[in-house]
Amino acid sequence: MQAINVLLRKRNRMNNIPVVTKNLLIINVLCFFGSVVAMKYGINLNDLLGLHCFMASDFNLAQLITYMFMHGGFQHLFFNMFALWMFGRTLEQVWGPKRFLLYYVACGIGAGLVQELVQYVQFSDLLQYENIDTGVAVIPMTEYLNLMTTVGASGAIYGILMAFGMLFPESRMFVFPIPFPIKTKYFVIGYVALELFLGIGASMDGVAHFAHLGGMFFGFILIMYWRKKNGNGQFYY
Repeated sequence: MQAINVLLRKRNRMNNIPVVTKNLLIINVLCFFGSVVAMKYGINLNDLLGLHCFMASDFNLAQLITYMFMHGGFQHLFFNMFALWMFGRTLEQVWGPKRFLLYYVACGIGAGLVQELVQYVQFSDLLQYENIDTGVAVIPMTEYLNLMTTVGASGAIYGILMAFGMLFPESRMFVFPIPFPIKTKYFVIGYVALELFLGIGASMDGVAHFAHLGGMFFGFILIMYWRKKNGNGQFYY
């Protein structure tokens, strides 16, 4: 009986998650485990559905959406989904499912477009060469371009962080390792500064820092557009 009560409580908590947030969580988790299973059969879904450089032969427009549902590892998935659950459900309750889904997808696509632009700026000078020396091997330029693949929901998640900071700027939250709560607006500003510093510093950590900033930028623009359209100083209606 006790086990049944535990299962019922867990089901009730899941049912309390708004519909879009819940389905985004489910789809992302299913895609991750699907990619793990596919890899055992020699199929790399991250390569097929991840966002390639637009100059690469493996690029297609659908990847601007599909890349958001692929992740580079369990840790990558976990932190993105935790943030989606923590902040996304509140935004969906405020905005409603349609507006929240539009915002999520727009931020993800915007992040992908910024990542494409950054890659072009970074590697445009190399396009004059037929082959690239990676330090390990010399490979054709066409193959090298296909190696640049972006995956993850981080762009959309950073857009959610931006929206939460704009809607609830005075709310307080604990951020490890800071031993005291800070206002959400300062948390968002700090994240923007950190991502900008890491991006400009040409960090080689394999993280698409400018894509994160792109998600936040597109989220900011969309929220300001809605605010102006609403005409009453509010971010939601």
